[in-house]
Amino acid sequence: MANVAVVGAQWGDEGKGKIVDWLSSRADVVVRFQGGHNAGHTLVINGVTYKLSLLPSGVVRSGKLSVIGNGVVFDPWAFLKEVEGIREKGVDVNPSNLLVAENVPLILPIHGAIDRAREEARGASKIGTTGRGIGPAYEDKVARRAIRLCDLADEALLAEKVDQLLFHHNASLRGLGAAEIKPDELLTPLKEVAPKILPYMAVVWKRLDELRRAGKRILFEGAQGSMLDIDHGTYPFVTSSNTLAGNAATGCGMGPRAVGYVLGICKAYTTRVGSGPFPTELTDDIGELIGQRGKEFGVVTGRKRRCGWFDAVLVRQAIKTGGIDGIALTKLDVLDGFDEIKVCVGYRLDGQELDHYPAGQSAQARVEPIYETFEGWKESTQGARSWAELPAQAVKYVRHIEELIQCPVALLSTSPERDDTILMHDPFAD
Repeated sequence: MANVAVVGAQWGDEGKGKIVDWLSSRADVVVRFQGGHNAGHTLVINGVTYKLSLLPSGVVRSGKLSVIGNGVVFDPWAFLKEVEGIREKGVDVNPSNLLVAENVPLILPIHGAIDRAREEARGASKIGTTGRGIGPAYEDKVARRAIRLCDLADEALLAEKVDQLLFHHNASLRGLGAAEIKPDELLTPLKEVAPKILPYMAVVWKRLDELRRAGKRILFEGAQGSMLDIDHGTYPFVTSSNTLAGNAATGCGMGPRAVGYVLGICKAYTTRVGSGPFPTELTDDIGELIGQRGKEFGVVTGRKRRCGWFDAVLVRQAIKTGGIDGIALTKLDVLDGFDEIKVCVGYRLDGQELDHYPAGQSAQARVEPIYETFEGWKESTQGARSWAELPAQAVKYVRHIEELIQCPVALLSTSPERDDTILMHDPFAD
């Protein structure tokens, strides 16, 4: 039985939370391998809505082990708040069923301050960060000045590392005209939070290796989406981590063979939050209607999502760069009732046709979509749980998408509810 990695195949917000939760019934372990509390995963289970940012989506299922890997940037205070919130909804969360890698880098208050000050200074050139310090925390990791979870257990080293961190970041804050941070403003809250966080700390790579050898099935959960990948996304309007499945193993300390099947999640249309290019964006009444039907507002920020037609070129590119084996197509029901539906099948750039999305920033902004138009369907697809329940025209739409993206649809989601899912291929069966 294959271990499965779940990644977004668009710009995030594709419905990964529901799919991971649905798949976790077949898994023993669910691992978050990148991103931070800028992710927003919504689960609806028996009428109860859970909004997760940092916790793996499998945490709402009893009997599963949830793991936050070293590829994540970890905000201790956001973590405790989220744990408390989910406990209030009756979910049992404790160090026996939730582990955090000892070498995970921490997001500190100074990271958020720098993030927000930079965005303010950019003015009209903002890149659309959530302001939660994700980017600066990843910068510190790469620059080898990060404070990691294991450092909280060594107070002498922690004080030394805080001084080194502030030496760098206070210079930036001064340059941005923002208030500097004193050592005690970081040390005191870190010492206070340490005893609450350290019980969750574990040697994650070792534990996962033991579980793999014991035949346990592991589900790797990504955050954001392929087009927000730091290398393969719409740079610089991207996140600060590798969102592709290739990072699943690195982000928790396992070898590349640990990942068997890669499941990409994408909507039956396209959305994007924040700044950056969006070839199929609809700024008319149709785009507004899709947003209303799909309830397209960010889980983390509450920002309204930009909406547009399905972009087969982008998704096909995400499949190629991400090694995606199958697609989970979500929110098909949002397209119910349209007279016609369009799909982007290519781009036009300066009079030439392209079958891929260019890497250059100005080229990305100039591409024009080439559309195919499909007949819509009037019947409802909402809540369908079998292929036979779908309108014939909806089936044709899904089948043609498979041809365009050169990848099979393995799962089809027809509502936010966990069980409103049509399974064509079980990823764990490979």
